[in-house]
Amino acid sequence: MSDERASEAERSRASTAERAAAAGVSPAAVSEAMGEVDPSIYRHLADAQMNVELDTGDMILNLGPQHPATHGTLRLVVRLDGERVIAADPVIGYMHRGYEKLTEVRSYPQITTLINRIDWLSSFANEVPFIHGAELLMGIEAPPRAQYIRTILTELSRIATFLLFLGEMGLQVGALTPAFYGFRDREHVLNLIEAATGGRFHPNFNRIGGTKDDLPWGWVAETRNTMKVVLDACTDFDNLVAGNEIFEARTKGIGIIPGDVGAGYGVSGSNLRASGVDWDLRRDGKPYLVYPELDFKVWTHPDGDSFARYWVRLQETREAARMVIQMLDQLPAGPVMAKVPRIIKVPEGEVWVETENPLGQMGYYVISKGAIGPFRVKIRSASFSNVSILPWLLRGVYVPDVITILASLYFILGDIDR
Repeated sequence: MSDERASEAERSRASTAERAAAAGVSPAAVSEAMGEVDPSIYRHLADAQMNVELDTGDMILNLGPQHPATHGTLRLVVRLDGERVIAADPVIGYMHRGYEKLTEVRSYPQITTLINRIDWLSSFANEVPFIHGAELLMGIEAPPRAQYIRTILTELSRIATFLLFLGEMGLQVGALTPAFYGFRDREHVLNLIEAATGGRFHPNFNRIGGTKDDLPWGWVAETRNTMKVVLDACTDFDNLVAGNEIFEARTKGIGIIPGDVGAGYGVSGSNLRASGVDWDLRRDGKPYLVYPELDFKVWTHPDGDSFARYWVRLQETREAARMVIQMLDQLPAGPVMAKVPRIIKVPEGEVWVETENPLGQMGYYVISKGAIGPFRVKIRSASFSNVSILPWLLRGVYVPDVITILASLYFILGDIDR
């Protein structure tokens, strides 16, 4: 019985279609009038339903606080839409040690022990601006030889810091060999710092009025040989990492920081120069150490991406090695300590001193009340300002690119948390 009804309905539809065709009515209009729906529509409805079923909302991903790409105990809370970052918030403070308050209960000679642990990779460079500020308040000038020794050791700290970066950056994209090269070549530079200061990682070598000791016998000749090793290492990194097509694909056009945006966030150092901003405190700031007597080039790159930050640091490592050789040629003879009181009391006053540290601009604002220690100290560390751009910079990038961007900014957690 049901088969008869189906056949009758089919004959009725066919008859209707024939009459409509005779009257000049289109088949689509007939179907619409009879309540029939085009089957192709159902495919889109099915896709829409599938999308609704799979929409699980944003995903929260925690990078850190124990993660190799965060260079220490930094936690990055990333909100994802699929593989794309829609928001990123750095959570800092896991290593906060309160250096600014600790300096207020230490004497001036004791403070160098604290501050060279802020950026622990370039610890000697941390001591220079604070000691220079105390000397300005006391009206003391270190002898020329001491100034040269300070500058040489500062540039050696820059080289040691950057060699580690040049190797580690390759590690972040899956290349293990450059990391071993970086550690290997950095050891030669650390040997020089240890031979001169007695400390491999925390020199504590600066004194108000000069340096703790003079350079040991044979140190100058060994430094010349090591600078040749450094220049050869830069050539290796240029070929092995910067010239690698995989590395270029993972870093070029990734994490672009426009110069004006970077400056607005307080980004400094190599990160800002990689965005085309020609600014270096060794040349453009108030004169300090012997940089005004040196002939050196400030390297910049117009692109502002992760590759540009790597390239700028590679060139700055070469330039620092050339500067060290230049200073060894000009190294004057003479004492390494000025005449200073046995008990150091800094006269009442305040001073701001800033220097071009390996990670960027580092400054100390010191207020003295005439005691053996400072009344107040404000420390402006480079990494703290450099990571402030992360929420803006990481928005819209893919998860794998987060790692390369973090590595290219090159921050140290002790320099962030202080």
